[in-house]
Amino acid sequence: MNFSRILLQASQKTLDELKAKIPEKAVYRQSVEAITAYRLKIVEENEDPLLAEKLINAGQMEELVEQAQDEIRLISKMAEWKAWEPLEEPAPPRQWEYFKKASLTE
Repeated sequence: MNFSRILLQASQKTLDELKAKIPEKAVYRQSVEAITAYRLKIVEENEDPLLAEKLINAGQMEELVEQAQDEIRLISKMAEWKAWEPLEEPAPPRQWEYFKKASLTE
């Protein structure tokens, strides 16, 4: 089985699905596009699957294919959830405070 070819196809489908279903300004789309484009470029430029695996550094080719297929399924869910839209109800006060960095003077 030619996993490099399968990964190329899955990566292209991922990019197509993102463009069709997720708004361009959504952080999810931007993140997935960047990762997918990076992996796609490596596989296109390297005929040796072992070298591509090493350069991508995210698992074996079979795992990369599985990750791409999982992402394709997730894109439909994210489109359904519309995770980029504002919350239906405002977040409770101070809900996100634990994400703030402490000042250097504290």
